[in-house]
Amino acid sequence: MPSKLNIAIASVIGIDIGKNSFHVVGQDQRGAIVLRQKWSRGQVEARLANLPPCLIGMEACVGAHHLSRKLQMLGHDARLMPAKYVRPYSKGQKNDFRDAEAIAEAVQRPTMKFVATKTAEQLDLQALHRVRERLVGQRTGVINQIRAFLLERGIAVRQGLRFLRTELPAILATRSDVLSPRMLRLVEDLAGDWRRLDARIGRCVLEGARLRRLARVGAKADIDRRPHDPRQHIEARQSLSTRPVRSGRLGRLGQARAEAVGALRAQVVDRGSEEAAAPQRAGSCASEQARPHRLGGSPQRARLRVRQD
Repeated sequence: MPSKLNIAIASVIGIDIGKNSFHVVGQDQRGAIVLRQKWSRGQVEARLANLPPCLIGMEACVGAHHLSRKLQMLGHDARLMPAKYVRPYSKGQKNDFRDAEAIAEAVQRPTMKFVATKTAEQLDLQALHRVRERLVGQRTGVINQIRAFLLERGIAVRQGLRFLRTELPAILATRSDVLSPRMLRLVEDLAGDWRRLDARIGRCVLEGARLRRLARVGAKADIDRRPHDPRQHIEARQSLSTRPVRSGRLGRLGQARAEAVGALRAQVVDRGSEEAAAPQRAGSCASEQARPHRLGGSPQRARLRVRQD
């Protein structure tokens, strides 16, 4: 009974998220700690479901966005914060309960920069970009390994992915005297790995285009149906931070868009170069007329000469 009473009077709750257990610290309206407990993952939603709406703070980490959406559906004001902004509020030696207390302190600051809760589509897109980044790294490793094996046999290929892709079939077909049969089989296997990675990266690009549309729709609809806090940081409100995907890899549609953008850019550059010359000459003449000291003497001396004449 005392624990239920303490939970009921807590107006601000800080949750330190773990893999299996969560450390919870609650404060009342005066800032006094009225709750300090360790809950399992299944107890969090069950114990917070019957509470009146309160402010709940968590660090933006793995699993925080899912829990934030669940708590927002229950009516709570769940907010996520970067861990580096919570660290200054930690007092004493680090432990889980002090981390939860620091989270409860930080979530009440009026100048705190919060992280927008991501929708399921945005998390899917973020995961897809991370998988694609890993595949690109693996492909780079395969290419570097092929290039190193060829250099050890005296075969040098111009730097660049497309040059090696173009010349590799000819090298494998005509350099049998330089490359041993074992090395030929090894390079062919690496080339097969390269092709499979290219296929997977292409699927990620096509799937990413579809998920980006879903993420934009989800961001406009906003799953919690609540206006965001205007104090949220602009960079933190971005759906994800990944490397841009080149439009040329999106197929014919992306290539057509790239060509259209290139033509439009060329027109703008040409038009700007044509129009930039005339204002420059006009501006120079106007500046010479407006500044008589360019023709000899300061403006005050010029005025005196005019008055004397």
